[in-house]
Amino acid sequence: MTRTRLNLRTVFKRAPNPDVPPPSHHVALEGHVRNAIETGRTRLVIAAALFAVAFGAVGVRLADVTVMNQGAEPRLADAARATIIQSSRSEIIDRNGLLLATSLHTPSLYADPMAVLDPVEAAQKLATVLPGISEQEIIAKLATERRFVWIRRNLTPRQQFDINRLGIPGFYFQREEKRVYPQSGAAAHVVGYTDVDGRGIAGIEQSFDEVLRSGGQPVQLSLDLRLQHIVRESLLESMTEFQAIGAAGVVLDARNGEVLAMVSLPDFDPNQTRSLDPDAQFNRATLGVYEMGSTFKVFNHAMALDSGKVRLNGGFDASHPIRIARFTISDYHGKNRWLSVPEIFEHSSNIGSAKMAMEVGVTGQHDFMKKIGMLSRLPIEIPEAGVPLAPSPWREINLMTISFGHGLSVSPMHLVSGVSAMVNGGILRPVTLLKREPGATPPGARVISERTSDQMRRLLRLVVENGTGRNASAEGYLVGGKTGTAEKLSGRGYNRKARISSFVGAFPINDPKYIVLAMIDEPVGNKRTFGYATGGWVAAPVVKNIVRRMAPMYGISPVDENAPEIRRDLVLDIAPRDPTKNGGKHLASY
Repeated sequence: MTRTRLNLRTVFKRAPNPDVPPPSHHVALEGHVRNAIETGRTRLVIAAALFAVAFGAVGVRLADVTVMNQGAEPRLADAARATIIQSSRSEIIDRNGLLLATSLHTPSLYADPMAVLDPVEAAQKLATVLPGISEQEIIAKLATERRFVWIRRNLTPRQQFDINRLGIPGFYFQREEKRVYPQSGAAAHVVGYTDVDGRGIAGIEQSFDEVLRSGGQPVQLSLDLRLQHIVRESLLESMTEFQAIGAAGVVLDARNGEVLAMVSLPDFDPNQTRSLDPDAQFNRATLGVYEMGSTFKVFNHAMALDSGKVRLNGGFDASHPIRIARFTISDYHGKNRWLSVPEIFEHSSNIGSAKMAMEVGVTGQHDFMKKIGMLSRLPIEIPEAGVPLAPSPWREINLMTISFGHGLSVSPMHLVSGVSAMVNGGILRPVTLLKREPGATPPGARVISERTSDQMRRLLRLVVENGTGRNASAEGYLVGGKTGTAEKLSGRGYNRKARISSFVGAFPINDPKYIVLAMIDEPVGNKRTFGYATGGWVAAPVVKNIVRRMAPMYGISPVDENAPEIRRDLVLDIAPRDPTKNGGKHLASY
């Protein structure tokens, strides 16, 4: 029992009395604990403050990089940085406000070669996500002591993402601008394109480079994109059918000189200019100069009639070829008889045209060609404008051949400009690729009389009704025009198998509003055309197709071509004399 009580005393000790102070060693222990807690709390506050400062700095830097600097990489102190374009390039639009050229922000990849740890490994990785660039090319770019080198300009967002995912040190992105052409090649030769640094190097982009770089209002062209597509499609169809190597087409407003459509084929995509085909870059409509063949008879007849030395009811003997020096001038499917002045035009007689030109003389022809702009560069707003090739000296043989479109080379745009003056009342107005203000008609120069212009309209209608241009007749729209077929120059002579086939027309010919030209380069005849590849078979149908599609779009309704008022304006009311009563000589003065 005694042992048991002792154990209970040991187990159940008396609780300390709160009124009695604890021993001194307990007080010391409690002080140490309190100090440790205070020290830990201080350290936590300091650590939290440091973390807050660090995260704040990171946040500020992120805001600076992503918002204030618009995502740009750190700038390197290199002179190459000065070439980067910072301002937006102005847009180019068509006459209806449709977008032809604009600028988009894109990332470009550059490197600091000194910061690239392993150039070979970096090149291997980059080559997997950048098509069109080899490992060797990247390594060569990195093998420099410079601190800045372009790797690839104007990347896609996907390419930027893939490069970022590689995580290669030493590579950065710069925000740039890329010129974009939403209509692809539809108006490529007019709009042109820029280089990788945004400098215009062709077309409107080059001519108006400073204006476009200013970032101001869009440059508005006279082109109608709807009509541009119509002309392009029509030319492509003819090129394909006749296996031609090229083509050109123009639609001009005869009243104010605005170019509503201008196409040169083959064309190119200005969005893809890394390896352009030189033939596709060549502008056949304004830069190429050609002997335009019988379409030049429009000018020859207008010149002769306006001179007063040849009258509409006159005529010439076209029964025999003309031999001069070592040359012989003959007719293609000639009538071999006396021809009236209208018949010379209707049947496209070279003999008759040459004799009409002889009535005017060398000096008169030269001066007339100069007056209508056939001897100088066309003042048009693109740099791709060809200079005519004229004979020097201008001799009698040149007088004769130029009368039917050989010996003087001009661009198709020259031809359209001149024909416009022949039918619009006799006023030559400068052609333009810029949209004019509504109702603004630029001053022009009178080159033929109104009476001569009226006679030319009747002659052009005669060709489509009864002559070589019948395939251009778009019923109800009163097309008038002239065919042309010219062999191309080859060395010191002509290549009989290579032709320029063309047709230039105006409609409605009783009150001309539009001039339409189609030119096909080296067409090959086929079964449908009985092997012929002349302007009447190849180019005239193209103009017909263009007129039929564009007329409703421009509010021109078809008319009754046999209506009295129409016939009054277009039928030739002449009564040529019987040439046998004049001894069979040419009749030019009555």
